[in-house]
Amino acid sequence: MDRSFTAWWRSGTPWIWLNAAAVAASLAMVIGLLGLIAYNGLGHFWPHPVWEFSYRAADGSGVQHLIGELSDSEVTSVERMRHAGAQLPENIGEDLERYLLKTGNRDVSGLDFRWILQPLILERHRPPDLVVFERTEWGNFYGFLKNLKQGGKVVSEGDAAWRELQARLDYVDQVRAQIKEIEKDRIGEINYRIEQLRLDQRRLELEGRDTPQRLAQIEQQRAGLQARFRELQKELDAKYQEISGDSVTMTAMGEQEVEVPVARIVRAYRPNDMSAWQKAGFYLAKLWEFVSAEPREANTEGGIFPAIFGTVIMVMLMSVMVTPFGVVAAVYLREYAKQGPLTRLIRIAVNNLAGVPSIVYGVFGLGFFVYFLGGNIDQLFYPEALPAPTFGTPGLLWASLTLALLTLPVVIVATEEGLARIPSSIREGSLALGATKAETLWRTVLPMASPAMMTGLILAVARAAGEVAPLMLVGVVKLAPSLPLDGNPPFVHLDRKFMHLGFHIYDVGFQSPNVEAARPLVYATALLLVVVILVLNLAAISIRNHLRERYRELEQ
Repeated sequence: MDRSFTAWWRSGTPWIWLNAAAVAASLAMVIGLLGLIAYNGLGHFWPHPVWEFSYRAADGSGVQHLIGELSDSEVTSVERMRHAGAQLPENIGEDLERYLLKTGNRDVSGLDFRWILQPLILERHRPPDLVVFERTEWGNFYGFLKNLKQGGKVVSEGDAAWRELQARLDYVDQVRAQIKEIEKDRIGEINYRIEQLRLDQRRLELEGRDTPQRLAQIEQQRAGLQARFRELQKELDAKYQEISGDSVTMTAMGEQEVEVPVARIVRAYRPNDMSAWQKAGFYLAKLWEFVSAEPREANTEGGIFPAIFGTVIMVMLMSVMVTPFGVVAAVYLREYAKQGPLTRLIRIAVNNLAGVPSIVYGVFGLGFFVYFLGGNIDQLFYPEALPAPTFGTPGLLWASLTLALLTLPVVIVATEEGLARIPSSIREGSLALGATKAETLWRTVLPMASPAMMTGLILAVARAAGEVAPLMLVGVVKLAPSLPLDGNPPFVHLDRKFMHLGFHIYDVGFQSPNVEAARPLVYATALLLVVVILVLNLAAISIRNHLRERYRELEQ
């Protein structure tokens, strides 16, 4: 028995099982974490039922009528509640349950959420005609629809008002899209061209070429653009006027009547009266809005498309920058540098760079890239824009370069290990056939080492996409009014600030004025960041596997 156990122990089988158990535990923790994030994030978009409560106020002021969604619950002690001043019935035990109610109507009551105690609830039900408005500002509104007004006059009431409101909202959405197209595209283009004319005039003044004829040409072009701007402004005012005269009268909790302008309503629905198919359609529409629309309400409502776009384009630029520098450095260290103490010291320095805190890279990027390089670029190439900086301020280019520097050690180490695995006989065979060392390196060694390069790139992408601290110093912002890519020359604006999913999570989770409303969006954005990183990595892995299969036979 002892011999068999000793033989089994020395065979290494227990360590294999322990290793498998550790891997299984790690996978379970990762899957559990992703499941928790998905549950808390994706569940936010489902239309939750809205309750109407008859509630005895904890301070003894009387019975209140509350309307809202049940957002959370917890168990607390009766003693704690009584110590806080709550008037509770006798003989209710030591603990009680309380609910976090999302009451909305922040412009009316001043609060979005409030806690209610379960023993003080007298009655609750879900009225089918209870209406929820998602608004462009002030958050959700909960209440009962009384009538619809046009120009201050009542045009419909009850169910007729509800049907008319849905038709009116469809029209408002169309007009709102037209307003956005006028403001961001057409007026934005005119503003851009006017600014370019100002810079052209300033450039002529600095170069001493501001002749009356050239200034007259610029002034003529400016006058034409300003005339077009006035026409668009009139068209824009007319569009706003089309949707500004309608409003709905709502009965909020406490029987208070509130008039809500239709132009401020993004979506209106009755969650208690929706079928399963209607809820599913609503859910898909909200998901699509989340990934395709712009944020609103201090990033706690709407979508996060600018953050997705900024994250992807920054990672792509970083990959384009870090790969050639990392590969060149690895090739020099492995193929050309004399192996000795100095080379070993350089390798130690590269490995140590991988452990430097990311915020240090951010400080370096701010000082060197932004202030030094960017400031000198502005002095040399954009003097007409000074003192307003062009590249001498944080932006997409400097953020990408900073993260390229941060991930450079990963690419160097991975590429050098790939080069070390290539048999020397392949190099010798190529040289024996008459190829030069450069041709051997370019046509044989580097293609065979390309899977290792892609491995380094995968690790670099995974780290760079999730970094936040350095980006706060070199380009990322809470809200970017314009994307780094648009229809104005040079089309890709590397000097612009941008939004990032990682910083969006930090901002919504820790800087939001409405923490409870923002909490589900933190989970949803975190899940989306994981998905974006996964998609980028899968694309790189597929390329790596293709390259590995292509050169497998040559390695053999």
